[in-house]
Parts: sequence; C-alpha cells; structure tokens
Amino acid sequence: MDLPPVGLGTMGIEDEAVVRTAIDCGYRHLDTAQIYDNESTVGAGIAAADTDRADLTVATKLWIDALEATAVRPATEASLDRLGLDAVDLLYVHRPRGDYDPETTLPAVEAVREAGLTAHVGLSNFDPDQLVDAREFLDKIAAHQVEFHPLFWRESLFTDAQKHDYPLVAYAPLAGGRVFEEPTILNIAAQHETTPAAVSIAWVTSYENVVTIPKASSRSHLEANLAAADLELTDAEIARIEAIEREEELFPE
Repeated sequence: MDLPPVGLGTMGIEDEAVVRTAIDCGYRHLDTAQIYDNESTVGAGIAAADTDRADLTVATKLWIDALEATAVRPATEASLDRLGLDAVDLLYVHRPRGDYDPETTLPAVEAVREAGLTAHVGLSNFDPDQLVDAREFLDKIAAHQVEFHPLFWRESLFTDAQKHDYPLVAYAPLAGGRVFEEPTILNIAAQHETTPAAVSIAWVTSYENVVTIPKASSRSHLEANLAAADLELTDAEIARIEAIEREEELFPE
C-alpha cells in the first residue's frame, strides 16, 4: 500500500469534529478499530468533511473476539455499518489472540476482501513466526501495524517489512509522551529548534516503508504532526536515536 508518512491514530478520540479537522488539515490515512469503540465517531467525521471518500485510506481492525471464521464477515459488516461505509481500504487482524487461528481466520478475512468489503488485509502486533504462518493463508500482507518509537521497536519486524516490501505502520510514535523527557530527543530537538514530538515522528518516518499514526486532537498538534515528516534528521542523529536504550513496550499482548 502507498500510505502517507503521517496518518491519524484515533484511539481515544470521541469527537467527530477532531476527525473532520484532521481531514481538513490534510490527513488522508485514518486508523480506527473495533476495540476503540469509536468507529461511528470516525465515520461521522468522514461524512462531515469536504474531502472525497476516494481520497481517504480508512482502516479498522477486527478484535480478538471476532476472529472465529464464521464471525469475521458479520463483524466486518458491523464495523462498516458503524463507519457508514460500503468498504474500508484496510482491514487488520488486531492481535493474533482469542479466536485467532491462521488456518481458519485468515481465509475468512481473505473472503471478506474478495467480497469487496475491504481492499486490503493487514496484520497488527504479530511476531516474526506468526507473520511466516500468516503468509501461508494470505494473498499478501498489505501492512503490519506495530508499536514503534524511539524507546521501543523490534528490528525483526522492521526487517520483515523491508524484505517483503510492505509498510510498517508505527503506532504510539511518541511513546505515550515519554519521548518528551528523553535527553537525546531533547538535545536533537533543541539543535533543530523544534519539539521532541517532531523529532520522534521524523525519526520514525525516516525509514523506508515505515509510516506512523500519531493521535492528536487540537488543530495545532494535528498540523505539527503532519509537518514533522518534513524534518530532515542527519544520519548521525538517526544513529543516536537508534542507540537509545530500549524500554518495555507500552502495549504488550
């Protein structure tokens, strides 16, 4: 998939006006999920915006209680009903847990794609071995959404995305705000006369095949996150951030 460097992560967004504002600011990739309980909000924001639906990439995710083979299609249709859309552009398996079984779940998701309810099938929070298994049952992994920020990222997942040429969609690029206190990030931000948020987003998007979906609510933060992808870090700065001691992930299984 050809995804823009910065999209909108909507977890926790409960106001459709935020989604509409994001679209007005230039966001073209909108990411939600069944477990976020805000698909209706995202759909209302899309409907209220002046941008054509065809210009947007809308993604949602099947939660772990919707992954039994017979549940996949009705769960997808329920998401579409809440979104007010005939189809999404990207449908993820949110986590390989609960009712997930690659031999039954993934063919059911492929059937949903073939029926035209989604254009692409993605995965989220898979480990390398699970990606190998998934390839046996998917026509193509269109994207893999994972936690990826200066304080936590898994090289094995990054390598898989590069090897198989699909976008890695980085969520939580600001590490839940922890990057605002990281000395290396603060130092680089000062050198560029910008914010730690901008440095973190610029670092994530500096890698080929990696895009990100930070959450923001105010117009100023929405605009700043979009602009951050244009910040050019030096190779030395990228290496300094790579060398930060990694911490525990924010969203373990």
